[in-house]
Amino acid sequence: MSKTKVIPGHRKEALATVHKPPRGTSIGGYLIQRLQDYGIGHIFGLPGDYILQFYSDLEKSPIQLVTCTREDSAAFAADAYARLNGMGAVAVTYCVGGLSLCNPIAGAYAEKSSVIVITGSPGLRERNNNPLLHHRVRDFHTQRQVFEKICVACTELCDPSTAFYEIDRVLDAAASFKRPVYIEIPRDVVSLVPTDVAHYPYESVQSRSDKYALAEALQESTDRIQKAKRRIIIAGIEIHRFGLQNQVLKLAERTQTPIAVTILSKGVISEAHPLFVGLYEGGMGDQKVARFVEQSDCVLMLGTFLSDLNMGIDTANLDPGVCIHITSESLQIAHHAYHNVQLQDFITKLAATPLTAVSRVVIQPTRDVEEEFRLDRDSPIKINRMVARLNKSIDSDTIVLADIGNALFAAAELNIHGRSKFVSSAYYTTMGFAVPASIGAHFAQPNSRIVVIDGDGSFQMTGTELSTALHYGFSPIVIVLDNKGFGTQRLLQEGDWTFNEIQPWQYHRLPEILGGGKGYQVRTEGEFDKALVEALENTDGPSLIHVYLSRYDCSKALGRLADRLRLKVERPGVTKESS
Repeated sequence: MSKTKVIPGHRKEALATVHKPPRGTSIGGYLIQRLQDYGIGHIFGLPGDYILQFYSDLEKSPIQLVTCTREDSAAFAADAYARLNGMGAVAVTYCVGGLSLCNPIAGAYAEKSSVIVITGSPGLRERNNNPLLHHRVRDFHTQRQVFEKICVACTELCDPSTAFYEIDRVLDAAASFKRPVYIEIPRDVVSLVPTDVAHYPYESVQSRSDKYALAEALQESTDRIQKAKRRIIIAGIEIHRFGLQNQVLKLAERTQTPIAVTILSKGVISEAHPLFVGLYEGGMGDQKVARFVEQSDCVLMLGTFLSDLNMGIDTANLDPGVCIHITSESLQIAHHAYHNVQLQDFITKLAATPLTAVSRVVIQPTRDVEEEFRLDRDSPIKINRMVARLNKSIDSDTIVLADIGNALFAAAELNIHGRSKFVSSAYYTTMGFAVPASIGAHFAQPNSRIVVIDGDGSFQMTGTELSTALHYGFSPIVIVLDNKGFGTQRLLQEGDWTFNEIQPWQYHRLPEILGGGKGYQVRTEGEFDKALVEALENTDGPSLIHVYLSRYDCSKALGRLADRLRLKVERPGVTKESS
């Protein structure tokens, strides 16, 4: 007997079937089957003795186990995979493996990415008399208690009679809330086959909108939209996470409403769409875009996080009285709060509402018209010119992964042609994300070309994960921005502080050490052009483009960001306006 439910996915609806497991199914086997039901075809990790039995089962299953060089890198890979696939998974050993995941999983929680954390643990029989087993810290529940703070649901599969139900419950939470979950499986439980236990599948209690609140919110929203002369949609990251791009585009096209995005939601729609007006970052971003958004008389903030980076470090000048702001957690229309209205219900019904524009909106150009890029071959390479040249080679099959700092804010100037083809830790802003994330992106969308933009500081954290790319035979293009240190921090505090300096590497020679791929040294525009052309043609291994930059070269957006943050660093509590 089976029961089918629909789990919202990214690009299409993904079916997850809840069923009575075949007779003789082990607990580990059931977990593997349920992961497949949710569309997971790859699991990232690093072997250790407490997880080896589960790994053995994985090796026999259709799921491919991808072995990384570090546990945190495996979690970054799983996070990127989840962002592009809808759900991802990482499996590691106990504590030394599990606790290494804390930072990446915290980032997945902050940015709503459905990562399944699977960790082995000491067997139940091993725990008799409270022995001091290796990897253990404090007691046997410490690791789970840590993850309860950064996951939306957690379970230890210690009771065979409830294990199947618990697996269903936790995976359903990941699918419903788009946040990471935690499953701990003792190593002597993996192969256990529950006997004489009736399995009652977990019935997802999907949150439903209060029909009266939903109807009233829709009525107020449609009234405001109809009366508005100058509307704007700010499409947030939750539009991607909950697979609502088509509904938002339907709403925009029907009402001829322009669309902007935030730094976190860059790429949520194709930036080649005629209604796309640009990236809104308050005073940090393009001022034409900022004026266009802030002068609107109806701002539909759909699935948008009000984070400091998204809102330009307090420089956003949005009038709450003209905003319709809905996320998966709240709905505010002007100064009215509506409770129990679900994001999917609201956007789907709003998109289906017959709205007629009072007058056709004429979209004025918001971004500067791009001049034809003219290469100055002998000029020293600068970050803005590098991005302008890279823009000529980006297409709808390219996925761009940017680490934080100069890499992120420079990459914000790229024109992303495909939907959901830009991945970055743009809210949690953890260093070391991009290179391991490219591993997950490759397995999620193997036919896309992967371009990584990384700073030298973040590359030194996790850049050797290119070894994994080489091991599995794919060829990302990795651009390392070498300004010999932590460039963002240099801009935040006056003075040449030695803690911002790092040991320079010969990054272009890393392929020699790894045993494959090709490296390039770039100091001029001509050298970058030549390296990029060759890298795009190379499919035999990673291409690492080592770009030498001056110490204080930065994107315009990063310069504006630093101006805002510098006050918070040097004079906490003092705003620019009050200084």
